[in-house]
Amino acid sequence: MSALLTPKVAVFLAALFLVWLPWFTGAAEVVPPENIRWKKIVLDRKFRAEGVAIADVNRDGKLDVLNGEYWYEAPDWTPHEMQPPADFKDGLANYSRVFACWSDDLNADGYPDLIVIDFPGTPCYWMENPKGKARAEGQPLHWKKHMIWHSACNETPQYVDLLGTGRRVLVMGWQPKGKDNEGQMAYFTPDPKDPYAPWIMHPISPPSQPGKPVPGTHRFSHGLGVGDVNGDGRLDVLCTGGWWEQPAKVDGQTPWTFHPAPLGEACADMFAWDIDGDGLNDVLSTSAHKFGIWWHKQRRDPKTGATSWTTHTLFGLLVSETHAAHLTDIDGDGLPDLVTGKRWWSHGRAEPGSSWNAAIYWFKSIRHPDKVISFHPYLIDSDSGIGTQFVVADLNGDGLKDVITSNKKGVFVILQQR
Repeated sequence: MSALLTPKVAVFLAALFLVWLPWFTGAAEVVPPENIRWKKIVLDRKFRAEGVAIADVNRDGKLDVLNGEYWYEAPDWTPHEMQPPADFKDGLANYSRVFACWSDDLNADGYPDLIVIDFPGTPCYWMENPKGKARAEGQPLHWKKHMIWHSACNETPQYVDLLGTGRRVLVMGWQPKGKDNEGQMAYFTPDPKDPYAPWIMHPISPPSQPGKPVPGTHRFSHGLGVGDVNGDGRLDVLCTGGWWEQPAKVDGQTPWTFHPAPLGEACADMFAWDIDGDGLNDVLSTSAHKFGIWWHKQRRDPKTGATSWTTHTLFGLLVSETHAAHLTDIDGDGLPDLVTGKRWWSHGRAEPGSSWNAAIYWFKSIRHPDKVISFHPYLIDSDSGIGTQFVVADLNGDGLKDVITSNKKGVFVILQQR
């Protein structure tokens, strides 16, 4: 079967899908947003990293692009080394040392630093911005590394305002040394007394016990998200095995209550959103290494209050290896849209659809009179793809959300234009 899934066949299937999409969704007409265009800018053709961030590194008023290996200075995207360069070749049989990264001023010196998630299971760290300088005495000025934690597990860590305090925290699994399958889910915050010290671990789950591993905390676990699953106004933490309920008062020391739930196969980012308009938040996720974009419908028994879940496939053979995703409003209509794409050669040529184009799509969401949302795919680019984490944000200050990605194809800025 996989031999039939050539790029030409993929294009044909995608076109056929779009023709029949209105019939499947009940929409009267599917009209692409004709005023949206995308302009791709190639910052680098080398495989540097599979995570990326944006920040005004040198405080010149322009947002730059960072991937832990280089920062690319706007507006001409001049590359500057962040650490001694490494050669990851074409990525067919190699991985990078940056799987995810986020910018934040961690030492309060006014300059954005960079949080880096290295290869799963290895230590994660933050890189200290040398106050916007790129060179010293004619040599590249590399960013100093400070360890956050000795183990970073699950391939989709989150850096979000989990507690509603206005401060982001790092959400991920971690493991005791030498125990790859006995992890713990936690969130991490900087030491308030010393920003250069290892961060403070706050348990979300209890530690695993022999024979009773905590879901989502293995070294290579797939699927992690933050969202309000039960509608109480507080953000919970999700994995494919269920979700941890944020308590009314978080003391940073007591594990949260876990609710087992069958939330699908190995995926990437997970989002809580009421897709069918019944007042219960469902879960939206994308397949990390196969084909598939899924809606996990939440049901609640009106008599007992018991919760059950049913998985629906929203898209099958459109794009595979969607190892990262965003739920954000692309066209400004007030509804969040899904943005995802192919992680090119995530495991070499072993994955389904690995030879298909490295496409990025945005899926326009439309809420119909019956309150059910349908998703309509529109191509952003066919030769760039995503990594294990990417950015959707307004990079150039025109009020439109752009796509920034770093992966085995290179480093790209894709600007939204009207």
